[in-house]
Amino acid sequence: MPRCPGRCATSPLSPLQTTGVAGSFPTGLGPTPPYPVPLGFVFRSRAKDEKAQSAVSAPVTDSKQPRDPQAPKGRPTPKRSVAQSQRRSVSNTPMTRKEAAKRQREERRTALAKQREALASGDERYLPARDKGPVRKYARDFIDSRFNIAEYFLPMAVIILVLSMIRVASLQNIALLLWLVVIVLIVLDSIVTGFRLKKRLAERFPDDRRRGAVAYALMRSLQMRRLRLPKPQVKRGERP
Repeated sequence: MPRCPGRCATSPLSPLQTTGVAGSFPTGLGPTPPYPVPLGFVFRSRAKDEKAQSAVSAPVTDSKQPRDPQAPKGRPTPKRSVAQSQRRSVSNTPMTRKEAAKRQREERRTALAKQREALASGDERYLPARDKGPVRKYARDFIDSRFNIAEYFLPMAVIILVLSMIRVASLQNIALLLWLVVIVLIVLDSIVTGFRLKKRLAERFPDDRRRGAVAYALMRSLQMRRLRLPKPQVKRGERP
């Protein structure tokens, strides 16, 4: 069995043998460090070291400390036009389809609420398109200021219907006669009202568009006074 050279006897470790510590350098390659070097320190990222050093070197400021009003802001104050354009761009940001539909429903609900209030108070700003304008307002006031036979058509029709259902020949004949009289009176009263209103509109609004105003007024005259929308703004007998 071959013997080991003399230096093997004197050296406790072979040239490529390590010290037995995990992550240490071999003892035979160059000068041995005074203590074992971990592999994690060798392969440590320089980026992390730089971030840690910058975080340590950064000055710590208190965000709650109020800024001196005389100190510079670090940026120029934007002009009013620039600020308005920025706010406009923020308000015009694109929305999803669900958000746009929700916004449209809210706007429609708000518009309908304003219309109901305007129909009750007569506010011209939020009235429907068919009720807007000075011509339509005068037509409403003209109808509301006088008695119209057509507005009693519904209660008279109920009375005539009840009389016609009774199995008495005389009452049925009376009901038929009343029906004919009511229809004739309503037609005559509507014709007279239409001619008067047309003449008044021509005198007061010669340059405005008056198309459809007479028909609009006659349709209003068929409704009972307390059920009319917009609500009457004049009393009976009061001149509009």
